[in-house]
Amino acid sequence: MISYARQTQEEQPETPLPPAEEHIAPAPRVSVQAFCETVETAAAVQSAGEDRRLGKAHLKIQMGGMAAAIEAYRSAPTPNVIVLESDGRNDLLTGLDHLATVCDAGTRVVVIGRINDVTLYRELVRRGVSDYVLGPVGAIDVVRSICNLFSAPEAKAVGRIIAVVGAKGGVGSSTVSHNVAWAIARDLAMDAVVADLDLAFGTAGLDYNQDPPQGIADAVFSPDRVDTAFIDRLLSKCTDHLSLLAAPATLDRVYDFGTDAFDSVFDTLRATMPCIVLDIPHQWSGWTKRALIGADDILIVAAPDLANLRNTKNLFDLLKASRPNDRPPLYCLNQVGVPKRPEIAAAEFAKAIESQPVVSIPFEPQIFGSAANNGQMIAEISANHKSIEMFLQIAQRLTGRSETKKQKSSFLSPLIEKLRGK
Repeated sequence: MISYARQTQEEQPETPLPPAEEHIAPAPRVSVQAFCETVETAAAVQSAGEDRRLGKAHLKIQMGGMAAAIEAYRSAPTPNVIVLESDGRNDLLTGLDHLATVCDAGTRVVVIGRINDVTLYRELVRRGVSDYVLGPVGAIDVVRSICNLFSAPEAKAVGRIIAVVGAKGGVGSSTVSHNVAWAIARDLAMDAVVADLDLAFGTAGLDYNQDPPQGIADAVFSPDRVDTAFIDRLLSKCTDHLSLLAAPATLDRVYDFGTDAFDSVFDTLRATMPCIVLDIPHQWSGWTKRALIGADDILIVAAPDLANLRNTKNLFDLLKASRPNDRPPLYCLNQVGVPKRPEIAAAEFAKAIESQPVVSIPFEPQIFGSAANNGQMIAEISANHKSIEMFLQIAQRLTGRSETKKQKSSFLSPLIEKLRGK
C-alpha cells in the first residue's frame, strides 16, 4: 500500500525563487525515483536533484510516466519517494490503483499533473498520494514537494542556517555576525546559537565574555559521539535565547578537515535550534565552501575597497551559480568612512555587484573597540547607537522576520537598566 501523508496543494509561485519568509528544510538521506512524460519536467527534476536541499537524496529519473513505474516495480523494490508525471485523469487513478499492488509499504508518492480540480485532488488523497503538484513545474516546486514530505506541516520551521563570511580578512565579519546573532535572540526572540568555525583564532568566546571548557572542536573531532545530548553539553549559554558553540582558539593542534567534517554538527543543530549563525573564517577550503553553499541564507561582509569588491563579486557569482533555486546572498559594507582612506562609494559597489548592500556600517573604532575589549555587544555598550538598528535590519532580512519582540516592562525596569549599565 502507498502510505497516507496528506499535503496541502500549493499554488505555483510567480517567480522561480522562494519568498524571504519561506524556509524549506533539507531532505534526509532518501531514495527518489521520478517517472516523467515530458522533457521539460525531467529537466526540472534533474535541476532539483542538484539543489543543496536534496544533496543527501539519491535521485534517479526515467521517462515513461505511470506505465514505466508500474513495470519497473513488478520485480524491484520501491524507493522512499516516487515522483509521477501524468496528464490524464482516469488513467491516473487507474494507474495508481495498479501501482498500489506493486508498491512497498511506506513509499510516498508525489504526482505532477495538469488538471486543477479539487475532486481529483480528493481522490488522490484518498488513495494515499502524499502531494499533488500542478504543472508545469520548476525545480523549486519539486524541491519543496519532496522536502515537505519529511517535515511536519504543523510544526514551526526550525533549523535555519545563516552563514556570515568576510570578503577579506580583517573586515569585521565576526563582529557583525555576533551582533546580528544578538539581535536575532534579543529583538526577534528566536532561540539562536553562534557556531565559531575559526577553531584556531575564533573570537566569539571573547566577544560574548565566555570561556567554556568544551566547544565545537570536541564535536568535530568526535563525529561518532555527535547527537542532540552531546551538542547540548557543548553549548555555552550567553542569554536566555542565545547560546555559543565556541572555538578553542588554541594552536596545540592543526585543524585540517575533510569536506563533510561539520555535516553531523550542522544536522544536529538544525534539529534542535530555530536559528544557527555560522561565523565562517576567511579561508577557502572544501568545508568552508560546503558550509556556505549549504546555508539557508548568506551574508558577506566587505570593506569599501577594490580587493573586497573583487572578492565579493567572485563569491556572489559562485554562490548564485551553485544555488540557482535560492535567494541571492546578501552583503553589507563595514568600516565605512576611515579617515584619509580612499574608498569605493556604496553606489559604485552596488553597480559592480548588481545588488544593493543591506546596510553600510560606519567606522567607529571607539565604541567597537570598547565592546571587543569588554566582551560585550554594541547594544550593551550604547543602547541607542545607530549601528544597533543596522544589526537588527540585517537580522530581519536574514530570518525573514520583520516584527520585533519587545519584553514586557515593569516598574522595576528603570532600576534593572541602571544596574545593567553599572
